[in-house]
Amino acid sequence: MKKLIVAVALILGIALQSNAQKIAYVDMDYILKAMPAYQRAQKSLDEMSATWQKDVETKMQEVSKMYNAFQSEQVLLTETLKQQRMTAIENKEKEIKQLQKDKFGPSGELFKKRQELIKPIQDQVYNEIQKLATEKKYDFIFDKANGPYMLYVNPLYDKSDEILQGLGIK
Repeated sequence: MKKLIVAVALILGIALQSNAQKIAYVDMDYILKAMPAYQRAQKSLDEMSATWQKDVETKMQEVSKMYNAFQSEQVLLTETLKQQRMTAIENKEKEIKQLQKDKFGPSGELFKKRQELIKPIQDQVYNEIQKLATEKKYDFIFDKANGPYMLYVNPLYDKSDEILQGLGIK
């Protein structure tokens, strides 16, 4: 009886082992910070950002000076001059907001420069991850640094088409 239990346990263990999925994780922050090319790119982006931020702050100080001058002279100005000064201040504020959007917005220069400098490095890392996954036969590789983000998935486990079929979509 003991031999039968051991044999069944051994067979179950082998069966479960053969169906086991190989999973791994990487820490993208750790990897990127260890890459000199990434460090150079990040330093370049930081310098650009600091220069642009300084430009924005300088322009904001100009607006502040314009507003303070307007406040102190307001009593002496005619309505027409008041309107002209307020319009000039508002236009300068709009110019600053546009500058901020152009430099730091979702499609601004900083975003574009980041894509230009960082994306090739990230692609290099992702290619290496895919190479490792293929060579070592991993089914899934997760990114530890950015939460439960999958960097590599064996297409064998993609059941999207089955879901579409179940929904009646071809």
